[in-house]
Amino acid sequence: MAVLRLENGTTYTRLEDIGEKLAALNVSLNYWPIENPETRELLTKAALSDEEKETVLVSLDQYFRELQEKYNYQSRDLIVLHPDIPNLDTLLAKFERCHTHADDEVRYIIDGEGVFGFVFPDGSQAELTVQPAEYINVPANSEHWFHLTDARRVKAVRYFTSTEGWVPEYTDTEIRFAGEKRELQEFSV
Repeated sequence: MAVLRLENGTTYTRLEDIGEKLAALNVSLNYWPIENPETRELLTKAALSDEEKETVLVSLDQYFRELQEKYNYQSRDLIVLHPDIPNLDTLLAKFERCHTHADDEVRYIIDGEGVFGFVFPDGSQAELTVQPAEYINVPANSEHWFHLTDARRVKAVRYFTSTEGWVPEYTDTEIRFAGEKRELQEFSV
């Protein structure tokens, strides 16, 4: 279940409430179930071979076909990150700073979790923890950042109209969430 945390400490856990808050950024968040038992079994492994990655991708291609038809996505891949990956911190560092992309950043988290941070038009910030079976589309030119949770593992299908559009263009915006541990207030409507 996704968790959206605002700067004032308010959190949202209902998909509908999160969607309303992220509407100002045109960020979409959806739940896409993973129903294939073989896929679920593969996802329990920390690392996957190229063949296993392709098996997972093929099992989830109904979602890829929908994106191809609606939005002209051309390719997809599966990124698998875990603590045993050499230079994991170096790999992640380029996304932990505030940046934009020329293309939408689209990820379907299928295992583990990741945190997307956002800058709203009024300058306020929020962080969204995306968990298994959740799909997120961060529109082109949206000011954002990404990092892993303390578990430091994620498996995510990434969808592309073109891989060139995912090159980060850094902004000078300071991330005010970095390193903060706050007491969270639960907010439900």
